[in-house]
Amino acid sequence: MRLYERRTVVQFSRRYPDAQHPLLAWANEIEAAHYENPAQLRQRYRSADFVGDKVIFNIGGNKYRLVARVLYANPRTKPPLNGTVFIVFLGTHEQYDDVEVEEL
Repeated sequence: MRLYERRTVVQFSRRYPDAQHPLLAWANEIEAAHYENPAQLRQRYRSADFVGDKVIFNIGGNKYRLVARVLYANPRTKPPLNGTVFIVFLGTHEQYDDVEVEEL
């Protein structure tokens, strides 16, 4: 998978240093993976929630939340979007409580 705007992870890690290790681990795993559908992603991230076309990941023991739009790898879809993960929200659990995921 391709992670669009990895710099979002890096910038967030600078602001919240304790998030750096779990966020970079998540980013590395995502970039090394090949998910063709939500079921495959769910196998790896059992605590992930799916809301519409978005996936909510718990990061750092649920201290942080990351919401992403995932365009699954599909042999019928052409690049550049095929197999891309877009971060649409990254914040603390408290910040996440103020977000309407459906509106992201």
